[in-house]
Amino acid sequence: MRKPAWCIASLGSLAPIGSHKAFWPPRRRCHSLHSNYMLNRGYAYTTIISSKYHGQTLLSHLASLYPHSTPQAWQQKLNNGEVTLNGVTATGSESVTLGQTLVWNRPPWIEPDSPQHFEVLFEDPHLLAVNKPSGLPTLPGGGFMENTLLRLVQKQTPNANPVHRLGRATTGIVLFAKTPQAASNLFANWNTPKIQKIYRALAQNIAQHDAYEILTPIGLVPHPLIGSVWAANPSGKPSKSLAKVISRTTSTTTFEVSLNSGRPHQIRIHLASIGHPLVGDPLYGLTGQPLENLPGLPGDGGYFLHAQFLNFQHPITGEQINLEAALPSGFSLHQ
Repeated sequence: MRKPAWCIASLGSLAPIGSHKAFWPPRRRCHSLHSNYMLNRGYAYTTIISSKYHGQTLLSHLASLYPHSTPQAWQQKLNNGEVTLNGVTATGSESVTLGQTLVWNRPPWIEPDSPQHFEVLFEDPHLLAVNKPSGLPTLPGGGFMENTLLRLVQKQTPNANPVHRLGRATTGIVLFAKTPQAASNLFANWNTPKIQKIYRALAQNIAQHDAYEILTPIGLVPHPLIGSVWAANPSGKPSKSLAKVISRTTSTTTFEVSLNSGRPHQIRIHLASIGHPLVGDPLYGLTGQPLENLPGLPGDGGYFLHAQFLNFQHPITGEQINLEAALPSGFSLHQ
């Protein structure tokens, strides 16, 4: 049975993971997104040394593996005892060998602020669909462990797991499965015509045609801050998007985009690759490659991309489910 759309206020806390003590009283209004203070429990980043790094010093390996920190910063982390090699606290001067287990025990940190509300669009015993606000990561990563949609949803529905993910600044529908059967069916059909995913995107420049089939392959390319990032790459994986023009202004085009594959940042990359990067995108330029001068990070915001419609057959009941998430105000302000 469907429930009407409603809102949840889930709050960050200073308590350990798994605790449900709220840090301040909940607020009920859906549009009242607020910041929160979240000290997480830290995280152990674990990798296995592969053959191509065999013989490197640990310090140089860490600096190349995690280029967001300088070798000097890594040496400080080593001096603080944050890094182990095969369970032994490391100094940095060791030579790494194939098969060793490298662990960086990152100490607890205060996570960046993120919205703490989301709208529930649909819920039954098998599925949960929510409207994700901009600025809230779907899953842990990129400095976020607790301030994520996954953690907020699981505080209310512990058995819910996302079937897919949206970028941190992307808004709109995220579908969760509550049962293994529902998850299995949705995963099997996710990138097939059985599941229709339609996005709204605000892009730079005026489109010359009314519709585009975009087949730009997507693969990893170098990024100066994080080593590599997904982007247009001739030797990448095949990808397909269909983009239809909804409206034009003197300098922008609003597209409706349907996905036929599920590559990371696919719409941002694909529209950029045909000369229409998203308005405000800090990462991708006209070719679908990272901007030449200090490209941003994949999670940086500023662009307008919204997962507006999701249409599929219910994985258990077979009922046709048609979900819609209302456009955020940013689209009408910039069109």
